[in-house]
Amino acid sequence: MIPEQTEKRPIYVIGHQNPDTDAICSAIGNAEFLRTHGEPDAIAARCGEMTLRTSWVLEKAGVPEPVLIHDVTPTAGTICRRDVISVSPDDTFLTAYRRMTENSLQTIPVIDADRNLHGLLRYFDLLSLLMPLNMTEMNVRSVFSSLSNIAGTIDGKCLTGETLSEEETQNILLVGASSEPSVRTRLANYKRKGIVQDLVVICGDRPNVQLYAVEHGVRALVTTAGSSPSLDIIETAQATGTCILSTPWDTASVGQLIRCSRKVREQVHTDYAVFPENMPLPELRQAAVKRKQALFPVMSVKTNKMIGVLSKTDLVDPPRTRVALVDHNEFSQAVKGVEEAEIVEVMDHHRLGTQLSTRDPIRFLNEPVGSTSTLVARRFYHRDAEPSRSTAICLCAGILSDTLNLTSPTTARADREMLEWLTGIAKIDAKKFTEEFFATGSLLRSKTAPSAIVQADRKTFTEYGHKISISQIEEIGMYGLKEVQEDLLEELRKLEKEEDLKLACLLVTDIVTHDSMLLAVGDEEVLEHIEYERLDPNLFAAKDVVSRKKQLFPAISRALKVL
Repeated sequence: MIPEQTEKRPIYVIGHQNPDTDAICSAIGNAEFLRTHGEPDAIAARCGEMTLRTSWVLEKAGVPEPVLIHDVTPTAGTICRRDVISVSPDDTFLTAYRRMTENSLQTIPVIDADRNLHGLLRYFDLLSLLMPLNMTEMNVRSVFSSLSNIAGTIDGKCLTGETLSEEETQNILLVGASSEPSVRTRLANYKRKGIVQDLVVICGDRPNVQLYAVEHGVRALVTTAGSSPSLDIIETAQATGTCILSTPWDTASVGQLIRCSRKVREQVHTDYAVFPENMPLPELRQAAVKRKQALFPVMSVKTNKMIGVLSKTDLVDPPRTRVALVDHNEFSQAVKGVEEAEIVEVMDHHRLGTQLSTRDPIRFLNEPVGSTSTLVARRFYHRDAEPSRSTAICLCAGILSDTLNLTSPTTARADREMLEWLTGIAKIDAKKFTEEFFATGSLLRSKTAPSAIVQADRKTFTEYGHKISISQIEEIGMYGLKEVQEDLLEELRKLEKEEDLKLACLLVTDIVTHDSMLLAVGDEEVLEHIEYERLDPNLFAAKDVVSRKKQLFPAISRALKVL
């Protein structure tokens, strides 16, 4: 999967599956070019394992391996909003209400300081904090809160000097707006019931009502409109254990505000769906449409903590992974999920595929040269800029490997010109570098598994409606081929069956003689029409053939045409 989305989405410069040296090196080179020409967040990437020869090049150049990305499909983790407006379970109704209205939110996640998700709070849920569904007198009057939260919500100042309790208790609100005898009678009734200590009495500048309240030992007396009781009443309150709070708000407002002092955890909505950060976009859309839920928390797979949120509108046209393709232009060869990505440019030297499509115009460069690294080098050259020495070494390797040191029939004048220019920057001898490169990592003589040999540099094509696979390796001599030939053919047969191929073949190229041996399995009629010398049912001598693109593929295409 791709790394987490940053504020500015990066461009991943990436080659084809089973990347060869040119695919890796052109990605490294093009990423550097983009970083120095307007795209500072360009990152070299790969979607497969590197060959031993490519690893040798990067070690020689002192360049780290490109980041490995198996899939660029947008996921919950890459498209979710991470700057989340939230509340904690201990926040008050007023805090939540203000936060939601200020940000025009209908739903908000409830998370603690460690980003543990406690639930969702909906705007509708806040209404039930103000007015309970069960409309009894006690339910309407009762507020479950602490004196500390009440004081904070009404901007209250404690006049009795004690530290306000954080303990949440049931508080019964009594507005002292009736006649003095009526208030006195009600206080006496509450005392007889044994719940007078649960009372929070709210009144304005009414000394007698204030005195009745503190004499009965109510939990709190709230004096409104900035009024303050006399010193005698404050002293009586201190003796009976009544807390006196003075607030600038009027009596009617205080009654509403105290209801807003409740903690939101009372109304947290716990019947909701969450999305794991690795859930791909198509699955997200299917899951979201089945739920009436407006907001979906996105959870870390490792920690199960919330990392962001998604709404259904976020899934309509989400931000897509930006990719720049090098050394290929067909979806069948590209990183998984490329159809869902935003392709910003393509740079290639192969035939045009038929699948590539983009929403918007993009930079597309496709030229008949021997190496994509040549095209990357020319971007620098035409801008009168030089790549770094390490990148120049990589681009040299890409050209030398794909053109077999400029001996391949695909070699163009541009390859020769760019190689000469790059070797000066890289400070290398091309001949010596080529010898060392091809001497490294002989797959035939290194006891490499046959499956790894077949997959090392493999591409699939569709020609005349038939799907074919062509792998290629380069060797110094054919030593070791005979010993592993049957195992390689078995791997090709397995590939043919698994991918329903018309033909699966492996081209083993001798970079010294510039000849190749072709191992091929598949439709017998196609095999009969391959124009190379057939040494046995599945082995062909491909004299003077070194290029998969310019020599082998056209020959295979002609064989397929007879079907």
